[in-house]
Amino acid sequence: MLYAKLNNGVEIPMLGLGVFRTPDGEETINSVKWALEAGYRHIDTAKMYENEHSVGEGIRTSGVKREDVFVTSKILPADIIAGKTAEGFDQTLEKLGFDYVDMMLLHFPMTDEMNIAAWKTMEEYYKAGKARVIGVSNYSNRQLQVILDMCEIEPAVNQFHIDPNNQDQERLDFCMSKGIYTEAASPFGGTGRTERVLGNPTIMELAEKLGKTPAQVVIRWNLQRGTIMIPKSTHKERIISNFDVFDFELSDEDMAVMASLNDPTAMPFMDPEKAYDMWSGRIPRPFPPRRD
Repeated sequence: MLYAKLNNGVEIPMLGLGVFRTPDGEETINSVKWALEAGYRHIDTAKMYENEHSVGEGIRTSGVKREDVFVTSKILPADIIAGKTAEGFDQTLEKLGFDYVDMMLLHFPMTDEMNIAAWKTMEEYYKAGKARVIGVSNYSNRQLQVILDMCEIEPAVNQFHIDPNNQDQERLDFCMSKGIYTEAASPFGGTGRTERVLGNPTIMELAEKLGKTPAQVVIRWNLQRGTIMIPKSTHKERIISNFDVFDFELSDEDMAVMASLNDPTAMPFMDPEKAYDMWSGRIPRPFPPRRD
């Protein structure tokens, strides 16, 4: 396993399991248990995903000690809008069944004033030991700088969509310049875009050359860029396969080939500056509500 040392000294496993759109219940519980059995020690959830209870149950029944698992969750946009970040934080802890989370993120940026108020609450929970790390998700460079300009405790992570077609090097470079790690959400492209990434002929050719799967190549590429990864799967064999990435490296030439796949015309997951409009109902959201 590779670890990143965050700006407060806490170490985070650079490869974790994401559970976005994984239904609450046995599917999430089993996914978490399979991941921990395979060697993962980082699980990423959110209040929005409505599966925090199952994540907690999966960890409790896995046989792995709670303190050995890095657990991330996120504050719901509606809670930020309503000024209820504290209530949302408490609900997450209750759902998980834990006294603390390893990392709590503000899931989406709202207005600057709302973000600042939410961040101040996050700082209080951090000081109280309810989170070992606090950070943000889906923030633009501008929005992140607003937090940096007023904060007492700096964000340690910015999680946002990164895949080979949407590499967002500018945001990655900005975060690195501020001592903030990036974390790749939807690293295989996300809903409806997976084939464009994992079925890319160049990635498939690299995978064949290396004797690895396209998913393993994408994961290794992110790790070598210094990006934390949280690929999602509910299939045991894929969860295991996605973790089998520590016995090979991409060469400089391979990394250059992956860099060439960035497509400036590709549609990004969302515009962070429009997140408040999305979550307040003014414009459509980037993905529809889950239907189980």
